[in-house]
Amino acid sequence: MNSQINLSCNSKLVLTLYGLYFVIAILILTANPIEAFAQDGQREARKLSKSGQILPLEKIHEKANLIKPGKILETEFENKKGRYIYEVELLDNNGLVWEVELDAKTGALIKLEED
Repeated sequence: MNSQINLSCNSKLVLTLYGLYFVIAILILTANPIEAFAQDGQREARKLSKSGQILPLEKIHEKANLIKPGKILETEFENKKGRYIYEVELLDNNGLVWEVELDAKTGALIKLEED
């Protein structure tokens, strides 16, 4: 009788571990394309900045801080309908998170909103 209970507990443990491995595998497989996409965007931004087609990231950060002073949390580079955009996420002195969207070529403000 005890061996049957032990076997049942061991079977549940094995199934639980397989389920956990499955979830981890799914997370790894879905995270890598996102990271690769982000790296492609960074490469494209560096290439465009070096060729003078867009402003360097340092200039974008300076302009974002002039518009909304704070600590930069994250910066994303995107191509929206043929227009290069930087989205800069900032934490202000009041603890509020802001998104500053800037034209990558000119640094002009496109949008400012609290996140």
